Amino acid sequence: MSELPDGYELHDGADARAAHAFLTQRYWSPGIPVETVEKALANSLCVSVLHRGEQIGMARVITDRATFAYLADVYVLDGHGGKGLAKAMVGHLQGYAELQGLRRRMLATRDAHGLYEGLGWQPLPDPSIFMQRHFPDIYA
Repeated sequence: MSELPDGYELHDGADARAAHAFLTQRYWSPGIPVETVEKALANSLCVSVLHRGEQIGMARVITDRATFAYLADVYVLDGHGGKGLAKAMVGHLQGYAELQGLRRRMLATRDAHGLYEGLGWQPLPDPSIFMQRHFPDIYA
């Protein structure tokens, strides 16, 4: 696991209210209700980064703990980026015992391909085999 800069602490678990404040403003979860964030975190493996006791970053994994995992909601607040915090969180999650031996791990990103490639992730060899049911306005 990466060494964090002074003043930053990796923490297993996450604060739903802090996560909600960030997620409700992002392109992947606009307007998400706090109750939905609470439920999502309660049903995920979560890690966060604290700075002076305040949650400034989070990542979570949704998994069946047997065959599949999905990495989601990785973020670091503005002003704290560029310090390796996201890399540390994802690396920490990848080391969880519950996630070893899985056949497939997935994620979706618009802008962090370099981060994930540096942690062993790769583009889908054939994205045409994947499908989705997407409801982008569910929180509206």
